[in-house]
Amino acid sequence: MTRISKLFAIVLLSILTAACASSNSGSVYKRDDARKVQTVKTGVVESVRTVKLEGTKSPIGTVAGGAIGGIAGSSVGGGRGSAIAAVIGAVVGGLAGSAAEEGITRKDGLEITVKLDGGALIAIVQEADEQFSPGDRVRIVENADTSRVSH
Repeated sequence: MTRISKLFAIVLLSILTAACASSNSGSVYKRDDARKVQTVKTGVVESVRTVKLEGTKSPIGTVAGGAIGGIAGSSVGGGRGSAIAAVIGAVVGGLAGSAAEEGITRKDGLEITVKLDGGALIAIVQEADEQFSPGDRVRIVENADTSRVSH
């Protein structure tokens, strides 16, 4: 396995690990949410719209892509040309790595508009891991910084 292949494998593994690190699912809770009081409201789904949740933009993709691009670029030409190609390869690789990380970690989401029993209309965006349809009776579970829709 070449150095570039090894680096590519490490980058891919890092990006996939980052993809699993956080979730905007209505069914996933942070450890800190356990044993805390949460407010529950009820209502009816008015509408559901498919949206995209942008992917992560950590330095992992940029740095790893830059390293791979720099190594690949340094193998082009000789002397001063090799150094210039390494710098260009690092910049292009960094941009490509950042874009790859964001694209790989992007997820499908839902914008769920709910008419609360009290008459207010609210919208919550969360991962599309549970299906909702207009007319569904739902619960809104809220704490200080998170709201989620569930059946």
